[in-house]
Amino acid sequence: MCTGWKSLFDKYDPESSGFISAERLRDLLETHGSELDAHKLEVLLALANGNAEGKVRYQDFINLMSNKRSNSFRRAIQQGGRQLKSSSLREEVGLGLSQRLVRHVAYETLPREVDRKWYFDSYTYCPPPWLILTITIAEMVVFVYYGLLLDRWVLQVSSPSFLKSPLPYHPQRRAQAWRYLSYIFMHAGIEHLGLNMAMQLLVGVPLEMVHGAARIGLIYVCGVLAGSLVVSVVDMAAPVVGSSGGVYALVSAHLANVVMNWSGMKCQFKLFRMAMALVCMSVEFGRAVWLRFYPPAVPPCPNPSFCAHLGGVAVGLTLGVVVLQNYEQRLHEQFLFWIFISVYGLFVLFGIFWNVFAYSLLDVKLPPAP
Repeated sequence: MCTGWKSLFDKYDPESSGFISAERLRDLLETHGSELDAHKLEVLLALANGNAEGKVRYQDFINLMSNKRSNSFRRAIQQGGRQLKSSSLREEVGLGLSQRLVRHVAYETLPREVDRKWYFDSYTYCPPPWLILTITIAEMVVFVYYGLLLDRWVLQVSSPSFLKSPLPYHPQRRAQAWRYLSYIFMHAGIEHLGLNMAMQLLVGVPLEMVHGAARIGLIYVCGVLAGSLVVSVVDMAAPVVGSSGGVYALVSAHLANVVMNWSGMKCQFKLFRMAMALVCMSVEFGRAVWLRFYPPAVPPCPNPSFCAHLGGVAVGLTLGVVVLQNYEQRLHEQFLFWIFISVYGLFVLFGIFWNVFAYSLLDVKLPPAP
């Protein structure tokens, strides 16, 4: 396909300059526009209208044809898009169920109409949003397994055998590195699992459909790891369970993205829905704080910490926002991405050294191993 488009571009660039004028591009579109999706044709027109030099680069042309966009290309689209008066994606009729779902997701997550149309044309459900669904199913399976094993569904954490699992983070088992991530598969009870699953699916699945498993996985895993490390630093005697670190990273990043692009976000009832999201987060956080200070069922081991939520929020408001703000852009080209990933890396190194040396230097009294 790229070879065909290269030949077409060369036809309108006989001097092999690597550029064609906006006027020649319009001639090209008049002749071959029927071969393009309607929204892709609109993007090309925006590209032609938005170039101050009146030229279109070969690379930008090929990027569009191969569903890739550079930063310079995006800026040209945004500039040219201001001159477009075409109808919005929401006004299109005759769409099938899957197309309506993609359109709904576009309006839920993307603040610019050009990006929404680009996503609508490009998304193919291949691959599907497998990551968040897989994590959620695994959490459900583990919860049901321990519910049957412990014969307890509400406040499973009150069972003396709960923390004997190889999954939760426990300060006496902090040398077992996998626990800093695997704790997400254990939940304090069905009330804990239910709130986390609701937020994880309602926010995580649409975000993964738009931004892909790699980017959403990056935010989620960074939130999970930050959550356990924060607990190991500020609540040193407490264990950790639940996926709240990853969930709060995703939800915080999404809500911050909505606020930062408030006028561009066209999702319905956005103020009410944002308020409901904040209420759900507050209820879940309040439940975690209450549980932490509730008398433990197996003293002297305290109940699980709530500080993992705060680690997730910190990741979401920094690294997560940068990822969501740069839809279809290369993250390694974003200066803020490298700042936040470097700060995060330094925090992880600090957390490692803290866990190796601080407990003995501070003579922290830890609960016995489960």
